Amino acid sequence: MAKDNKESISFGGFNDLIKMRDGWMVYNKNDVFIGKSIKEYGEWAQGEIDICRKILTPTDFLIEVGSNIGTHTLALSKIVNKGRVFAFEPQNVIFQNLCANISLNSISNCFCSPIALSDKKDEELYFPDFDFTKVNNYGAMSFLKTSKTDSTIQANVDTLDDRFLDLNQLKILKIDAEGMELNIIKGGINLIKRTKPFLYVENHIFFIEKSQELIELLWSLDYKLFWHITSYYNKDNFFENPNNIFKNYYHCNMLGVQNQMKISTDLPEVKDSSFHPFRKK
Repeated sequence: MAKDNKESISFGGFNDLIKMRDGWMVYNKNDVFIGKSIKEYGEWAQGEIDICRKILTPTDFLIEVGSNIGTHTLALSKIVNKGRVFAFEPQNVIFQNLCANISLNSISNCFCSPIALSDKKDEELYFPDFDFTKVNNYGAMSFLKTSKTDSTIQANVDTLDDRFLDLNQLKILKIDAEGMELNIIKGGINLIKRTKPFLYVENHIFFIEKSQELIELLWSLDYKLFWHITSYYNKDNFFENPNNIFKNYYHCNMLGVQNQMKISTDLPEVKDSSFHPFRKK
C-alpha cells in the first residue's frame, strides 16, 4: 500500500513542492514522466543514482550534463558532500527549478550552469519555448538546429574542454542529453583523457542511429563499456507505491570504465558496436 502521508504543497501554478527521497523538490505536475514519477514514487530513475553511488566517495568531483530539475543532482550532491557537482541544464524554466531544488535543500557544493554542451561552442542550438501549463514530456527535449522563431529559444553553448580547462580530478562524467551525447563527448576529449573518469552515458532507443558511432568513439578513448538497463518503475520506491504506471518503459545507459581498470560487475559488456538491446531484430 502506498504512503498516504506525503508532505506536499500546491502553489496553484504548474509547479508543486513535495518531500521526496532526497529532500524537498519543486516539480512540474504536468510533466508526464519525471514530474509524474516524483509525485507517485518520490524519486526518478533511482537505479541510475544507485550505480553512481557505488562509484563515488564523499570527496569526489562529478559533472552531470542534462540535470533537468535536479532529481539526480540533489542525491549526487549529498553523496559527494565534501566534493563538487557541476550541473548543466540549458532550458531556462527547468534550470530555475534545478536551482530552486539545490537551494531549498541547502546544498552548497553544486554549481549549476544554464549551458548546453556540444562539440563546438559557436554552434547554434535552439530549444522549444514550451507552455509549461500543458501536459508534456519535458525531460525529452531535443535541440533544434534551426533559425530563431517565435516558438524557440536560443541556448548558450559551450564545450566540456573549454569549460573545464583547469579541472584535474573527475570521478564521473554523467550525460543524459537526448541525442547530444556524441557531440558532448567530442567536445570533452581532452578533459576525458586528462582525468579518466567513469562515464555514465545515455544510449536511448530514440537516438539509436547514433549508437554505433558513440560506442566506437568511447572505445577509441580506451574505455570498455557495459549496458545498464533499468525500469522506470522501482518496486522499492520511496512512497511504497505498488502501482506501476510506466509499464514497459526502460532507461538504457552505458557505464564506461578505463580499460586498464579491473572491476567486478554483472552488467553485460558492450561487445558489438552495431548491437543495441532495444533494436528490433
